Amino acid sequence: MYDEDDINSVLDQEIELESPLDHLGSLSAESETPKFDPEAMLVLLDHPQTQQRMLAARAFSDIEDRRAIPHLIRLLRDPCPLVRVGAAYGIGRNPSPDAVEPLIEQLNQDWNGYVRKGVVWALGNCRDRRTLAPLADALRTDISAVRLWAASALAQMSQVGYDAVVGAIPPLIEALVQDPVAAIRSNCAWAIGQLCRELPSNVVYATAVDALIQAFAEDEDLGVREDAKASLLGVGDPRGLQLIETLEQEGWF
Repeated sequence: MYDEDDINSVLDQEIELESPLDHLGSLSAESETPKFDPEAMLVLLDHPQTQQRMLAARAFSDIEDRRAIPHLIRLLRDPCPLVRVGAAYGIGRNPSPDAVEPLIEQLNQDWNGYVRKGVVWALGNCRDRRTLAPLADALRTDISAVRLWAASALAQMSQVGYDAVVGAIPPLIEALVQDPVAAIRSNCAWAIGQLCRELPSNVVYATAVDALIQAFAEDEDLGVREDAKASLLGVGDPRGLQLIETLEQEGWF
């Protein structure tokens, strides 16, 4: 069983910050039929024992049942960080407009990187305009594992609306250019590519494509360059396609 000291001891690690839930596997991985009783899991969400609440929260990260949403929102404030992690993942699987403000509040105050990582994922899945500012702030200021997921979560703004897409582009470009972690820059390149597909040919679009071109041509990391190239190919911008063709003809890769 994890305790707070065990979790906190790894917060200084960089991109390797993974949730304890990441390695537990799917509760129903071997069958399409869930191996638990949703009715029983709903009851356990209010159980006085921490282990039972953690089990139930994890169950709802694997299944969809809107009845769990108010319980999961409440469990975001549970004293045990592993329960809070499970609640965040559960909300991510069962997103709700009602969960957005509690998630933002928890992102702003939770000391635990595991929890903030799960909260960022859940915020992205909520596909709500209110998540833009906290996700952008997390991309700028949080630890690397949370920044990694914040970049991916911002790509979900493509399903929110034009204003949200326009708002997500600047922090992603900033991180694409400045973040010291290559994996985060790669996620930013991917996210920018997703958002560009929703933009008309305007100044915001041109600025985003310029950032992808710069990353493709100049980033020191091959993985970042490959992701920038994939985004340019996906967007289909003529300038980007011409640059890719020219550099490949010159044997740049």
